[in-house]
Amino acid sequence: MIVGTAGHIDHGKTTLVKALTGVDTDRLPEEKRRGISIALGYAFMDAGAGANEGGRIGFVDVPGHERLVHTMLSGATGIDHALLLVAADDGVMPQTREHLALLTLLGIARGTIALTKCDRVEAALRAQRREEVRALVAGTPLADAAVFEVAATTGEGVRELREHLIAEAKALPPRGVGGRGFRLAVDRVFSLAGVGTVCTGTAHAGEVAIGDELLLLPPAPGQSPRRGRVRSLHAQNEPAERARAGQRVAIGLAGLEKDEVERGQWLAAPEIAQWTDRIDARLRWSAEESRALRSGLPVHVHVGAEAVTGSVAVLGRFGTAQAAGPHPCPLPQAGEGVSLVAGAEAERSGGTSLAVAAEALQPGEEGLVQLVLHRPVGAWAGDRVVLRDAAATRALAGGVVLDPQAPARYRRTPQRLAELVALTADAPATRLAGLLAQAPMGVDLARFAAGQGVARDAREALLAAAGASTVVPGADGPAWALGASQTTLWEGVALARLARYHEDQAEELGPDLARWRRLAAPRMAEPLWHALVRRMAAGGQVAISGASAHLPAHGVQLSALDERLAQKVMPRLLAAGFEGAWARDLAKDAHEPEALVRTTLARLSQRGELFQVVKDLYYAPAAVQELARIARASAVGGDVTAGTFRDRSGLGRKRAIQVLEFFDKLGVLRRVGDAHRLRTDSRLFIDDHEGGGAILGHAAETA
Repeated sequence: MIVGTAGHIDHGKTTLVKALTGVDTDRLPEEKRRGISIALGYAFMDAGAGANEGGRIGFVDVPGHERLVHTMLSGATGIDHALLLVAADDGVMPQTREHLALLTLLGIARGTIALTKCDRVEAALRAQRREEVRALVAGTPLADAAVFEVAATTGEGVRELREHLIAEAKALPPRGVGGRGFRLAVDRVFSLAGVGTVCTGTAHAGEVAIGDELLLLPPAPGQSPRRGRVRSLHAQNEPAERARAGQRVAIGLAGLEKDEVERGQWLAAPEIAQWTDRIDARLRWSAEESRALRSGLPVHVHVGAEAVTGSVAVLGRFGTAQAAGPHPCPLPQAGEGVSLVAGAEAERSGGTSLAVAAEALQPGEEGLVQLVLHRPVGAWAGDRVVLRDAAATRALAGGVVLDPQAPARYRRTPQRLAELVALTADAPATRLAGLLAQAPMGVDLARFAAGQGVARDAREALLAAAGASTVVPGADGPAWALGASQTTLWEGVALARLARYHEDQAEELGPDLARWRRLAAPRMAEPLWHALVRRMAAGGQVAISGASAHLPAHGVQLSALDERLAQKVMPRLLAAGFEGAWARDLAKDAHEPEALVRTTLARLSQRGELFQVVKDLYYAPAAVQELARIARASAVGGDVTAGTFRDRSGLGRKRAIQVLEFFDKLGVLRRVGDAHRLRTDSRLFIDDHEGGGAILGHAAETA
């Protein structure tokens, strides 16, 4: 268990931690000279058998000065248990109230209250202070917290407080690490001889072991994330081979210099690495504010151990405002009683609902906002955020991250708000299921899983638990998914557009897949569109002939003349191999009029019986299949270059480029700069030899 102190300056936080642990957390000379805490301090206490996290309790001692609230927030992030201190001689002071409000905004629901310096006051004043403390915490998560009267200098009440904290540690449910990528919020960095760079912080999720690689996030502007290898670990101040979520961890890193790391950055597993300057969040505006929250308000945003300036854009509000006292109650548990209802119906419903057209949040109201940050930070779904005013003098609001990769466009549409409501659920699988039911264009699973902090080896199970009708495989697991209802909807739209195309262009076999996508679903991601087409083709709803899609009842018929000409040109075409054959040469060899041969070749191409790589240059399917195999084998790091493909195929450079561009059009490859990137979602021309009609089925992958 990790305990974080809270309370006004000079109320005995550091002294009490020393009495409990024997460790003086004031380590800086200036702290010793001035007698106040300036930086975060750390100490540990054995909790005995039965306690979680290796039987040790970690303490994060935060400064109490009003100008160091940002430091307090960076230390309070990730703690399990709050230890709120109130001096018996002073009573409740301004930072007592502020720290309590911040603990509430951070969602810290477990805590203990220590009435300190009790040796300096009489029993009557002690009783009065108890009543003041009870009044202070009423209506907050600490309303039922135990209160201990202590005097750290004499030892009064310290043993009882220590035993209580040990009991709390034993009762604390262990944090699950399964299926989560490791991430740690750095709150301190230093260098040790023989060890190198050491970063300390609270592990927020997952598990890390010696030898693992971690990325430093966010990276410097314009740069890729720096990578470090874990060479040593201390968990809860003891050497360890592995460390896990819920522990104070010190990581010795190879490959990173001390000056390259700053407090507020994250060390994260590569599979969940991300950074952002736009965050969609669920937020409660403080009931103590006299004005409503409106878009454009400049704020300080605290997330993890970082603080960054930014502004707020109000997206919507939940219809029922909670009556809040001096300290707002914590946000409802994710997914608790939320439904999307617009306008007057929302007001009549009486429950927690969303009014879509909200431009402001009144004091005490809860809603959906987008935080636009002035520089990128690391953030993941479920992380707590605290907003302070532009002068950083008071707390304004608290909330939880819903989408750490928020869109800049369409952020207030009813569709987007419905998606955000789905993201308020309490588990990644439930969020994904709700998102699949709402997102008309499907879900980018790689982006979603990274934003949720889900480890790569858990993504298949996540998708299975959420349920999806259309799935696009990727190199590192599922890449895209479309919900069942959305799949049915888009199949209907696509088939209707195809039928209309046949009506308007009766002489054509059908559009190629890229054109069909532009007609039916222009905003849908290409990989997802290809998967949808594959699904329709497998179900017999559409037929794919070469690069064209058409309804099964609509096809190009060959005349007797076409059949005769096809028999004359096919032997020459098959013999051409990788070089292909030009229409004029085929006509000359067949001793037929060139115009008739061109017409027949075009119809054969529409039927998928041969391929036109460039205008008038035709290839037999077997040659194209083999060239596709060579192209895939030529990929280095997923990219195919013209030079490599030329050397492997034996083609000239011009012809090699023409073939690669043809594969770009079909969807085997995708042009990226000077290279042609292999599309992992395409199985076009793979194992086509297994059946004579397989070429048509696989051509459903065409772009």
